[in-house]
Amino acid sequence: MSDVVRIRRIADADWPGIVELESRAYAPLGLSEGREALESRADASPGTCFALDLGARLAGYLLALPYPESAYPELNGPERGPTPASRNLHLHDIVVAEHLRHRGLARHLLRHLMATARAHAYEQISLVAVGGSETFWSGRGFTAHPGPPPAGYGPTAVYMSRTTGPSTKRTTRPVTVPAQEPEKWADAGAPRA
Repeated sequence: MSDVVRIRRIADADWPGIVELESRAYAPLGLSEGREALESRADASPGTCFALDLGARLAGYLLALPYPESAYPELNGPERGPTPASRNLHLHDIVVAEHLRHRGLARHLLRHLMATARAHAYEQISLVAVGGSETFWSGRGFTAHPGPPPAGYGPTAVYMSRTTGPSTKRTTRPVTVPAQEPEKWADAGAPRA
């Protein structure tokens, strides 16, 4: 059995599900933000924030917004003021529902983000890896920056980035993912991103 995977812009009706997914992924790490902060990040850059549907249900989400290199959102509140002009797109959150991980859904979201970033002339994507996920992100081409852990993200957090690569004119179309497709890497609910 297969379900159609669709990536789309976040709608108002998605927020209860997004807040639940975010809380389950980040509350155990002490990094859950709450609805106001999450919505403010999506409002700051709606064209780079996405919901992921598997069939007719919300299966995950991704929040990314422009931030200067080596900068990142504060976890203790919503975005303040206009989004800074930047060629760096910060991947703040990527979460896939626990029971749907290891099927390539996070990889699908990340590919969509990379294509979107290139289409909008972003040169780099950054993130803050939390919960020991820096190895996961290294495998996706992200490189750790030296220095102390990003403030407010926990003692093991690591700021990482990668270039978006050459621009391509690929479009992301709905795809079908087998319900039990094995995954070769973990769909971490975690860069905080």
